[in-house]
Amino acid sequence: MIHAADVREWRGLDVVDAESHKIGVLEAVYVDTSTDEPAVATVRTGLPTRHRLLFVPLTEAVAGPGYLKVSYAKALVKEAPSIGVDDVLPAEQEEAVFHHYGLPYKPGAGGERQLARR
Repeated sequence: MIHAADVREWRGLDVVDAESHKIGVLEAVYVDTSTDEPAVATVRTGLPTRHRLLFVPLTEAVAGPGYLKVSYAKALVKEAPSIGVDDVLPAEQEEAVFHHYGLPYKPGAGGERQLARR
């Protein structure tokens, strides 16, 4: 299990898929607002002048020396919803991240967002 305290050390780590193909560099971690546990990461990809942040769930992610291995294939992550490096995930696009990976989306009882950036 990934602990929230560990995520502070992950920024800048290479993010790789299950077959160790590099996807990009970890930019930020979003926690599930109902549990405060790490749920999704943003991965910086692209050319130096055209970076974007892709979203990838941290389900079954494993931290190693210098990398974070996610359980999703590089091709799937590269097609995930993205934002610009200076942008914030709009509330109305949050559900699309979960649907892209076939995961259930569970906003709060009052419609609160499921994800919060740490």
